[in-house]
Amino acid sequence: MRTKTFLCFISTLFFIFSPPLAHALHRVNTPVDVLIDVGHGGVDGGATYGEVLEKNITLEVAKILYKQLSMKGYNVVLNRDDDYALSEENNWLDNPSRHRKDLAQRKHLAEALSPKIMVSLHVNTSSNAAIRGPIVLYQKNNQSFMLADTVQHSLNNLFKTSELPLLRKNLYLLNHSICPTILIEMGFISHHQDREWMTTPAYQTRIASAIGSAIDTYFILLNQTSRSEPSPEEAD
Repeated sequence: MRTKTFLCFISTLFFIFSPPLAHALHRVNTPVDVLIDVGHGGVDGGATYGEVLEKNITLEVAKILYKQLSMKGYNVVLNRDDDYALSEENNWLDNPSRHRKDLAQRKHLAEALSPKIMVSLHVNTSSNAAIRGPIVLYQKNNQSFMLADTVQHSLNNLFKTSELPLLRKNLYLLNHSICPTILIEMGFISHHQDREWMTTPAYQTRIASAIGSAIDTYFILLNQTSRSEPSPEEAD
């Protein structure tokens, strides 16, 4: 089974949720604190620069962030842990658009898991190679803004930028998510320094750490710090 969350398996999930989700809910523990939405995948490479693909950057940072948050005791889920399109797992939506099926599957999984927050990882691009830095997009609600503002500040400290989080009303996941959700453009693949950072393991770890520390701050501000102790398996 491709999608692994490395948490304790709850067998009843396979009976509660529809067949298209059963594939994705392997060893999921509830309640879920953080759902990491790993942007793009499979035939959808996302933003590109030569042979550098957004889908690979988002996956690597997501895996690091998953491990970091799990080590802190959070229940975390990745909606993909390998290079495939989530549209491939969507056999329930009667729509010829692969992109629509991909987005619908991401939304469907979020609705089934009911996480406290969802963090969607992406990479930006621009025709202007001088533009750089992370940008965090948020929904029109206070919790999403609070999370976005905290993450933006943390990433600004790392990238030495001064961006502000942006409200976006035309993005599917932000419009349809039932939990506080943000979309993180971790940097510009078109900018040489951002691209180097986002493709270097040491800096990928630093980017994940910046996001993870901001998530910690967010839960502290909302007094939602009840985390389980990580199991010996997760601590390895």
